[in-house]
Amino acid sequence: MIVLGRIVAPFGVDGWLRIHPFGDDPEAWRKMPQWWLCADVDAPAESWKPRALVAIKRHGDGVVAKLAGIDNRDASEALGSCYFGAPREALPAPEQGEHYWADLIGLSVVNLQDRPLGRVKSLIETGANQVLVVADGEHERLLPYVEQVVKAVDVPGGSIRVDWDSDW
Repeated sequence: MIVLGRIVAPFGVDGWLRIHPFGDDPEAWRKMPQWWLCADVDAPAESWKPRALVAIKRHGDGVVAKLAGIDNRDASEALGSCYFGAPREALPAPEQGEHYWADLIGLSVVNLQDRPLGRVKSLIETGANQVLVVADGEHERLLPYVEQVVKAVDVPGGSIRVDWDSDW
């Protein structure tokens, strides 16, 4: 399951949900006929429950969504802060130069001096930018996922090239 974001709160009285997307273009998800919901981000795929997507839209500086069968505030509150995602085959193909977070997990990270820094263990959303958690067995490094640091991402080649000193 590819985790796309998290439900953070009810929105209004008609069952709309305020969501925290783990990506830059959540409106592209409107092409998906349904989302899968689960309280445990690490649960096996069969634990995720499908729910038809009715609508998704920007609201102020956030995003809200409407799911089938969630028609009032009580129903939206009952969902809590569960995660939502989709199987890989249900996702829209990323645009050229874009990728899903899940595609980055496990990629090797090499700096501009060709020194290996480790592999991507996970990503963290900080609000300002995403952060790569890079582990080499004994150390973990937190690298901001910004243009000044991440110079190239080669998902098919299994690597990320960064401008980051190996001593940091």
